[in-house]
Amino acid sequence: MFLIVLGKVGFGVKKSPYKLLKVTIPEDLDYQREFEEVFNQYALSYELQKVKTTDLGSLYELVYLVSLYYDADEKEFIDALRCRNGNLNIVLGMNVER
Repeated sequence: MFLIVLGKVGFGVKKSPYKLLKVTIPEDLDYQREFEEVFNQYALSYELQKVKTTDLGSLYELVYLVSLYYDADEKEFIDALRCRNGNLNIVLGMNVER
């Protein structure tokens, strides 16, 4: 019975290394180059999944799939992004399957 419960909750299952990152930026920011240095420092890989306009087109919401280095400090990563996006919203989601 105990093993069944552990199996149902996913205990011991390897987590996906990918996380969903949502970054809001002003419309005049060059998002294709602005975050490259930060991603190279903290992420093994990153891929832009979606670009969406918000706030009547004055802002963009970027959605990335990122795989951070094992020893990367997530708070430092988010702080480095905040310095580049004008302190607008950033969401680093839980592990996702690729």
